[in-house]
Amino acid sequence: MSFWSRLIGASSTPKTPQKVDYLREALALERQGDYDAALTSYRLALRDQPSNFKVLQNMAIAYTKMGQIDQAIKCYKGALQLQPQLSGAHYGIAFLLLKRGETETAATHLAAFLSDPPTDPDADRWLSHARDTLKAIRRAQSGLDQDESPSEFH
Repeated sequence: MSFWSRLIGASSTPKTPQKVDYLREALALERQGDYDAALTSYRLALRDQPSNFKVLQNMAIAYTKMGQIDQAIKCYKGALQLQPQLSGAHYGIAFLLLKRGETETAATHLAAFLSDPPTDPDADRWLSHARDTLKAIRRAQSGLDQDESPSEFH
């Protein structure tokens, strides 16, 4: 309490400290491009709310932006354990698995994404990309197009 506050008779009882919203803090840090600090805040948010699948999904996105594919996949898997129909996690993990050459598992996640797609107006781009990628995977698996390379899926 400041000297002036005490002088004019304000209560000397300390106020209860406000709980930090680590998720909001992490999102702000990520927008600024400070992924390391964002991940620290995400970890703190996860400590406070271990079943918050949104935190895990956002951690996966940050790890992806940092090029830490294995960590990103682990976070997406954790989010999907908590929320099996989480379409964004299915989408994100599918393309990371494609980068690792795991086309069969990626196709499973793309199919899951397409079976329960997001409904917001901006989702058309992602839906189209997922459909096209899944078609390309299916063609490659069926052997119809032997010249197709996995890099086409990214």
